[in-house]
Amino acid sequence: MPGLPADVPVPGGGHLRARWRFLRSDTGLTVLLGASSIALVACVALFPQDFPVTPLMVPLLLGTLLLSRARMVGFAIFTILCLTAATILQQTYELRIVAALGVMYAVCLAVVVTGRRARLGVGRLQGESMLVDLRDRILAQAEIPPLPEEWLVESALSSAGGSPFAGDFVVATRRHLGRKLEVVMVDVSGKGERAGTRALQLSGAMSGLIGALPAAEFLPAANEYLLQREWEEGFATAVQLSLDLETGSFEVRTAGHPPAVQRHAGSGRWEPLRTEGPVLGLVPDLVYTPIRGRLDAGDSLLLYTDGMVERPRRDIELGIDAMLGAAERLLIKRSWDRFADRLVSSVGSPDDDRALLVVHRRLG
Repeated sequence: MPGLPADVPVPGGGHLRARWRFLRSDTGLTVLLGASSIALVACVALFPQDFPVTPLMVPLLLGTLLLSRARMVGFAIFTILCLTAATILQQTYELRIVAALGVMYAVCLAVVVTGRRARLGVGRLQGESMLVDLRDRILAQAEIPPLPEEWLVESALSSAGGSPFAGDFVVATRRHLGRKLEVVMVDVSGKGERAGTRALQLSGAMSGLIGALPAAEFLPAANEYLLQREWEEGFATAVQLSLDLETGSFEVRTAGHPPAVQRHAGSGRWEPLRTEGPVLGLVPDLVYTPIRGRLDAGDSLLLYTDGMVERPRRDIELGIDAMLGAAERLLIKRSWDRFADRLVSSVGSPDDDRALLVVHRRLG
Protein backbone atom coordinates (compact mmCIF):
# COMPACT_ATOMS: atom_id res chain seq x y z
CA MET A 1 0.00 0.00 0.00
CA PRO A 2 1.60 3.30 -1.05
CA GLY A 3 2.69 5.57 1.77
CA LEU A 4 3.11 2.81 4.39
CA PRO A 5 6.41 1.19 5.43
CA ALA A 6 6.79 -2.37 4.21
CA ASP A 7 7.28 -3.72 7.78
CA VAL A 8 4.02 -2.24 9.21
CA PRO A 9 1.17 -4.76 9.13
CA VAL A 10 -2.07 -3.44 7.68
CA PRO A 11 -5.37 -5.22 8.36
CA GLY A 12 -6.53 -6.52 5.01
CA GLY A 13 -3.41 -5.01 3.42
CA GLY A 14 -3.00 -7.93 1.02
CA HIS A 15 -6.50 -7.37 -0.35
CA LEU A 16 -5.90 -3.63 -0.67
CA ARG A 17 -2.65 -4.16 -2.58
CA ALA A 18 -4.32 -6.67 -4.87
CA ARG A 19 -7.15 -4.23 -5.59
CA TRP A 20 -4.67 -1.42 -6.25
CA ARG A 21 -2.69 -3.60 -8.66
CA PHE A 22 -5.93 -4.54 -10.42
CA LEU A 23 -6.97 -0.89 -10.80
CA ARG A 24 -3.57 -0.03 -12.27
CA SER A 25 -3.73 -2.91 -14.76
CA ASP A 26 -5.12 -2.59 -18.27
CA THR A 27 -8.23 -4.56 -17.31
CA GLY A 28 -8.78 -2.55 -14.14
CA LEU A 29 -8.47 0.77 -15.98
CA THR A 30 -10.91 -0.44 -18.63
CA VAL A 31 -13.44 -1.42 -15.97
CA LEU A 32 -13.01 1.90 -14.16
CA LEU A 33 -13.40 3.99 -17.31
CA GLY A 34 -16.34 1.86 -18.47
CA ALA A 35 -18.07 2.34 -15.12
CA SER A 36 -17.51 6.10 -15.42
CA SER A 37 -19.12 6.12 -18.86
CA ILE A 38 -22.11 4.14 -17.61
CA ALA A 39 -22.45 6.56 -14.68
CA LEU A 40 -22.49 9.50 -17.09
CA VAL A 41 -25.19 7.81 -19.20
CA ALA A 42 -27.20 7.28 -15.99
CA CYS A 43 -26.91 11.00 -15.22
CA VAL A 44 -28.26 11.78 -18.68
CA ALA A 45 -31.17 9.38 -18.05
CA LEU A 46 -31.98 10.99 -14.69
CA PHE A 47 -31.56 14.59 -15.84
CA PRO A 48 -32.15 14.54 -19.62
CA GLN A 49 -32.76 18.29 -19.87
CA ASP A 50 -29.92 19.42 -17.64
CA PHE A 51 -27.01 16.97 -18.07
CA PRO A 52 -25.08 17.10 -21.38
CA VAL A 53 -23.59 14.11 -23.19
CA THR A 54 -20.24 15.76 -23.84
CA PRO A 55 -18.63 14.52 -20.55
CA LEU A 56 -18.49 11.09 -22.21
CA MET A 57 -15.42 12.37 -24.05
CA VAL A 58 -13.46 12.54 -20.78
CA PRO A 59 -13.25 8.74 -20.23
CA LEU A 60 -12.44 8.36 -23.93
CA LEU A 61 -9.58 10.83 -23.64
CA LEU A 62 -8.20 9.04 -20.59
CA GLY A 63 -8.55 5.74 -22.43
CA THR A 64 -6.44 6.92 -25.35
CA LEU A 65 -3.69 7.90 -22.89
CA LEU A 66 -3.76 4.93 -20.53
CA LEU A 67 -5.10 1.84 -22.30
CA SER A 68 -3.32 -0.57 -24.61
CA ARG A 69 -4.15 -0.57 -28.30
CA ALA A 70 -6.64 -3.47 -28.21
CA ARG A 71 -8.42 -2.12 -25.12
CA MET A 72 -8.51 1.40 -26.52
CA VAL A 73 -10.25 0.32 -29.74
CA GLY A 74 -12.79 -1.71 -27.79
CA PHE A 75 -13.39 1.13 -25.35
CA ALA A 76 -13.91 3.60 -28.22
CA ILE A 77 -16.61 1.32 -29.65
CA PHE A 78 -18.15 1.05 -26.18
CA THR A 79 -18.14 4.87 -25.96
CA ILE A 80 -20.03 5.04 -29.27
CA LEU A 81 -22.70 2.76 -27.79
CA CYS A 82 -22.88 4.88 -24.62
CA LEU A 83 -23.13 8.00 -26.75
CA THR A 84 -25.97 6.50 -28.77
CA ALA A 85 -27.82 5.52 -25.58
CA ALA A 86 -27.34 8.99 -24.10
CA THR A 87 -28.60 10.61 -27.30
CA ILE A 88 -31.78 8.51 -27.24
CA LEU A 89 -32.34 9.23 -23.53
CA GLN A 90 -31.84 12.96 -23.91
CA GLN A 91 -34.60 13.25 -26.53
CA THR A 92 -33.42 16.71 -27.61
CA TYR A 93 -32.33 17.22 -31.19
CA GLU A 94 -31.58 20.89 -31.62
CA LEU A 95 -29.12 21.82 -34.37
CA ARG A 96 -26.30 22.63 -31.95
CA ILE A 97 -26.77 19.33 -30.12
CA VAL A 98 -26.82 17.35 -33.37
CA ALA A 99 -23.62 19.12 -34.48
CA ALA A 100 -21.92 18.36 -31.17
CA LEU A 101 -22.96 14.70 -31.42
CA GLY A 102 -21.57 14.53 -34.93
CA VAL A 103 -18.21 15.81 -33.74
CA MET A 104 -18.18 13.34 -30.85
CA TYR A 105 -18.99 10.39 -33.14
CA ALA A 106 -16.19 11.53 -35.46
CA VAL A 107 -13.73 11.63 -32.55
CA CYS A 108 -14.71 8.10 -31.49
CA LEU A 109 -14.29 6.78 -35.02
CA ALA A 110 -10.92 8.52 -35.29
CA VAL A 111 -9.78 6.78 -32.09
CA VAL A 112 -10.87 3.42 -33.52
CA VAL A 113 -9.01 3.99 -36.79
CA THR A 114 -5.80 5.30 -35.21
CA GLY A 115 -5.90 2.54 -32.61
CA ARG A 116 -6.03 -0.16 -35.29
CA ARG A 117 -3.07 1.45 -37.06
CA ALA A 118 -0.97 1.96 -33.94
CA ARG A 119 2.40 0.21 -34.09
CA LEU A 120 2.84 -0.13 -30.31
CA GLY A 121 0.57 -2.27 -28.18
CA VAL A 122 0.77 0.02 -25.14
CA GLY A 123 -0.95 3.22 -24.09
CA ARG A 124 0.50 6.55 -25.10
CA LEU A 125 1.67 7.43 -21.59
CA GLN A 126 3.14 3.94 -21.16
CA GLY A 127 4.90 4.28 -24.50
CA GLU A 128 6.32 7.66 -23.52
CA SER A 129 7.48 6.21 -20.21
CA MET A 130 9.26 3.41 -22.08
CA LEU A 131 11.03 5.90 -24.36
CA VAL A 132 12.10 8.02 -21.38
CA ASP A 133 13.49 4.87 -19.74
CA LEU A 134 15.44 4.05 -22.91
CA ARG A 135 16.84 7.58 -23.04
CA ASP A 136 17.88 7.37 -19.39
CA ARG A 137 19.69 4.10 -20.09
CA ILE A 138 21.77 5.80 -22.80
CA LEU A 139 22.63 8.66 -20.45
CA ALA A 140 23.43 6.27 -17.58
CA GLN A 141 26.03 4.50 -19.72
CA ALA A 142 27.74 7.85 -20.25
CA GLU A 143 28.28 8.35 -16.52
CA ILE A 144 31.97 8.56 -15.66
CA PRO A 145 33.02 6.12 -12.92
CA PRO A 146 34.58 7.57 -9.74
CA LEU A 147 38.16 8.72 -10.35
CA PRO A 148 41.16 9.76 -8.23
CA GLU A 149 41.17 13.37 -7.04
CA GLU A 150 43.80 14.48 -9.55
CA TRP A 151 41.51 13.65 -12.49
CA LEU A 152 38.54 15.66 -13.74
CA VAL A 153 36.49 13.95 -16.47
CA GLU A 154 33.21 15.48 -17.69
CA SER A 155 30.93 14.83 -20.64
CA ALA A 156 28.14 16.88 -22.18
CA LEU A 157 25.55 16.10 -24.85
CA SER A 158 23.18 18.30 -26.83
CA SER A 159 20.84 16.74 -29.40
CA ALA A 160 19.57 18.27 -32.62
CA GLY A 161 16.63 20.59 -32.07
CA GLY A 162 16.62 19.97 -28.31
CA SER A 163 15.26 16.42 -28.71
CA PRO A 164 15.85 14.06 -25.76
CA PHE A 165 17.22 11.45 -28.18
CA ALA A 166 20.52 11.69 -30.02
CA GLY A 167 22.88 9.69 -32.19
CA ASP A 168 25.92 10.73 -30.13
CA PHE A 169 26.78 8.87 -26.95
CA VAL A 170 29.64 8.08 -24.57
CA VAL A 171 30.48 4.81 -22.84
CA ALA A 172 33.05 4.66 -20.03
CA THR A 173 34.45 2.10 -17.61
CA ARG A 174 37.50 1.40 -15.43
CA ARG A 175 39.64 -1.70 -15.92
CA HIS A 176 42.76 -3.38 -14.54
CA LEU A 177 41.72 -2.96 -10.89
CA GLY A 178 40.69 0.63 -11.56
CA ARG A 179 44.05 1.67 -12.93
CA LYS A 180 42.85 2.36 -16.48
CA LEU A 181 39.96 4.46 -17.73
CA GLU A 182 38.43 3.28 -21.01
CA VAL A 183 36.18 5.74 -22.85
CA VAL A 184 34.60 5.66 -26.29
CA MET A 185 32.62 8.45 -27.94
CA VAL A 186 30.40 7.41 -30.85
CA ASP A 187 28.51 9.36 -33.51
CA VAL A 188 25.84 7.18 -35.17
CA SER A 189 24.76 8.11 -38.70
CA GLY A 190 21.73 10.40 -38.70
CA LYS A 191 20.68 12.72 -35.89
CA GLY A 192 18.00 13.27 -33.27
CA GLU A 193 15.22 10.68 -32.97
CA ARG A 194 16.17 8.92 -36.23
CA ALA A 195 19.54 7.94 -34.81
CA GLY A 196 18.37 7.52 -31.21
CA THR A 197 17.14 3.93 -31.51
CA ARG A 198 20.32 2.79 -33.25
CA ALA A 199 22.38 4.65 -30.66
CA LEU A 200 20.57 2.81 -27.86
CA GLN A 201 21.28 -0.62 -29.33
CA LEU A 202 24.87 0.23 -30.19
CA SER A 203 25.58 1.81 -26.80
CA GLY A 204 24.42 -1.35 -25.05
CA ALA A 205 26.71 -3.49 -27.19
CA MET A 206 29.69 -1.16 -26.77
CA SER A 207 29.15 -0.99 -23.03
CA GLY A 208 29.70 -4.74 -22.90
CA LEU A 209 32.60 -4.78 -25.36
CA ILE A 210 34.62 -2.00 -23.75
CA GLY A 211 34.67 -3.78 -20.41
CA ALA A 212 35.47 -7.21 -21.84
CA LEU A 213 38.06 -6.66 -24.58
CA PRO A 214 41.60 -5.28 -24.64
CA ALA A 215 41.78 -1.71 -25.94
CA ALA A 216 43.32 -2.78 -29.27
CA GLU A 217 40.43 -5.19 -29.99
CA PHE A 218 37.52 -2.90 -29.14
CA LEU A 219 37.06 -0.96 -32.40
CA PRO A 220 37.47 -4.05 -34.64
CA ALA A 221 34.82 -5.82 -32.54
CA ALA A 222 32.48 -2.81 -32.74
CA ASN A 223 33.03 -2.70 -36.50
CA GLU A 224 32.10 -6.38 -36.81
CA TYR A 225 29.00 -5.85 -34.68
CA LEU A 226 27.75 -3.06 -36.94
CA LEU A 227 28.41 -5.13 -40.06
CA GLN A 228 26.27 -7.94 -38.62
CA ARG A 229 23.35 -5.59 -37.97
CA GLU A 230 23.04 -4.69 -41.68
CA TRP A 231 21.23 -1.43 -40.89
CA GLU A 232 20.23 0.77 -43.80
CA GLU A 233 22.24 3.58 -42.21
CA GLY A 234 24.59 1.24 -40.41
CA PHE A 235 27.78 3.21 -40.07
CA ALA A 236 29.20 5.19 -37.17
CA THR A 237 32.33 7.11 -36.26
CA ALA A 238 34.12 6.71 -32.95
CA VAL A 239 37.06 7.89 -30.90
CA GLN A 240 38.48 5.63 -28.19
CA LEU A 241 40.62 6.71 -25.25
CA SER A 242 42.57 4.33 -23.01
CA LEU A 243 44.10 6.29 -20.09
CA ASP A 244 46.45 5.08 -17.36
CA LEU A 245 45.27 6.96 -14.27
CA GLU A 246 48.58 6.44 -12.44
CA THR A 247 51.07 7.58 -15.07
CA GLY A 248 48.89 9.74 -17.35
CA SER A 249 49.92 7.71 -20.42
CA PHE A 250 47.16 7.29 -23.00
CA GLU A 251 46.28 5.77 -26.35
CA VAL A 252 43.76 7.29 -28.76
CA ARG A 253 42.20 5.44 -31.69
CA THR A 254 39.73 6.91 -34.15
CA ALA A 255 37.31 5.41 -36.67
CA GLY A 256 36.44 8.14 -39.17
CA HIS A 257 36.12 10.58 -36.28
CA PRO A 258 37.47 14.13 -35.78
CA PRO A 259 40.85 14.07 -34.01
CA ALA A 260 41.14 14.33 -30.25
CA VAL A 261 42.90 17.49 -29.06
CA GLN A 262 45.47 17.76 -26.24
CA ARG A 263 46.19 20.98 -24.37
CA HIS A 264 49.71 21.28 -22.97
CA ALA A 265 49.58 23.28 -19.76
CA GLY A 266 53.17 24.49 -20.00
CA SER A 267 52.79 26.20 -23.37
CA GLY A 268 49.01 26.64 -23.47
CA ARG A 269 49.12 25.10 -26.95
CA TRP A 270 46.39 22.85 -28.38
CA GLU A 271 47.65 19.85 -30.36
CA PRO A 272 45.32 17.75 -32.57
CA LEU A 273 46.12 14.03 -32.21
CA ARG A 274 45.62 12.80 -35.75
CA THR A 275 45.29 9.07 -36.28
CA GLU A 276 43.75 7.29 -39.25
CA GLY A 277 40.98 4.74 -38.99
CA PRO A 278 38.04 3.79 -41.26
CA VAL A 279 34.42 4.39 -40.30
CA LEU A 280 32.72 1.59 -38.36
CA GLY A 281 30.25 -0.64 -40.18
CA LEU A 282 31.46 -0.41 -43.77
CA VAL A 283 34.50 -2.68 -44.30
CA PRO A 284 35.37 -5.92 -42.43
CA ASP A 285 38.66 -6.99 -40.86
CA LEU A 286 40.13 -3.60 -40.00
CA VAL A 287 43.04 -2.61 -37.76
CA TYR A 288 43.05 0.70 -35.91
CA THR A 289 46.48 2.20 -35.17
CA PRO A 290 46.74 4.21 -31.94
CA ILE A 291 48.51 7.45 -31.25
CA ARG A 292 50.19 7.53 -27.85
CA GLY A 293 50.87 10.39 -25.49
CA ARG A 294 50.93 11.48 -21.87
CA LEU A 295 48.90 13.89 -19.77
CA ASP A 296 51.14 15.70 -17.31
CA ALA A 297 49.82 17.81 -14.44
CA GLY A 298 47.64 20.61 -15.86
CA ASP A 299 47.25 18.95 -19.28
CA SER A 300 43.86 18.25 -20.82
CA LEU A 301 42.29 16.21 -23.59
CA LEU A 302 39.12 16.90 -25.59
CA LEU A 303 37.06 14.25 -27.39
CA TYR A 304 34.14 15.56 -29.45
CA THR A 305 31.77 14.73 -32.31
CA ASP A 306 31.56 16.46 -35.67
CA GLY A 307 28.52 18.48 -34.58
CA MET A 308 30.94 20.60 -32.54
CA VAL A 309 33.09 21.59 -35.52
CA GLU A 310 31.21 20.97 -38.78
CA ARG A 311 28.98 23.45 -40.57
CA PRO A 312 27.82 23.58 -44.20
CA ARG A 313 30.37 25.14 -46.58
CA ARG A 314 33.03 25.39 -43.85
CA ASP A 315 36.21 23.36 -43.68
CA ILE A 316 36.37 21.14 -40.60
CA GLU A 317 39.82 22.51 -39.72
CA LEU A 318 38.30 25.97 -39.38
CA GLY A 319 35.64 24.46 -37.15
CA ILE A 320 38.27 22.88 -34.92
CA ASP A 321 40.11 26.21 -34.66
CA ALA A 322 36.84 27.96 -33.75
CA MET A 323 36.11 25.37 -31.04
CA LEU A 324 39.60 25.67 -29.55
CA GLY A 325 39.39 29.47 -29.59
CA ALA A 326 36.10 29.30 -27.69
CA ALA A 327 37.63 26.78 -25.27
CA GLU A 328 40.57 29.08 -24.54
CA ARG A 329 38.24 32.04 -23.89
CA LEU A 330 36.20 29.95 -21.45
CA LEU A 331 39.34 28.91 -19.59
CA ILE A 332 40.44 32.54 -19.19
CA LYS A 333 37.11 33.44 -17.58
CA ARG A 334 36.54 30.33 -15.46
CA SER A 335 38.09 27.05 -14.35
CA TRP A 336 37.68 23.56 -15.83
CA ASP A 337 34.59 22.82 -13.70
CA ARG A 338 31.49 22.39 -15.92
CA PHE A 339 33.72 23.21 -18.87
CA ALA A 340 32.08 20.56 -21.09
CA ASP A 341 28.56 21.97 -20.63
CA ARG A 342 29.72 25.53 -21.25
CA LEU A 343 31.65 24.66 -24.41
CA VAL A 344 28.83 22.57 -25.91
CA SER A 345 26.44 25.46 -25.28
CA SER A 346 28.69 28.00 -26.98
CA VAL A 347 29.89 26.26 -30.17
CA GLY A 348 28.60 23.87 -32.81
CA SER A 349 25.45 23.66 -34.86
CA PRO A 350 22.09 23.50 -33.05
CA ASP A 351 20.79 21.44 -35.99
CA ASP A 352 23.20 18.59 -35.27
CA ASP A 353 23.89 16.34 -32.30
CA ARG A 354 26.88 17.52 -30.24
CA ALA A 355 28.92 15.64 -27.67
CA LEU A 356 32.09 16.55 -25.79
CA LEU A 357 34.29 14.78 -23.27
CA VAL A 358 36.91 16.65 -21.23
CA VAL A 359 39.77 14.88 -19.47
CA HIS A 360 41.87 17.16 -17.21
CA ARG A 361 44.72 16.28 -14.89
CA ARG A 362 44.72 18.72 -12.01
CA LEU A 363 47.87 20.44 -10.80
CA GLY A 364 49.51 19.11 -7.65
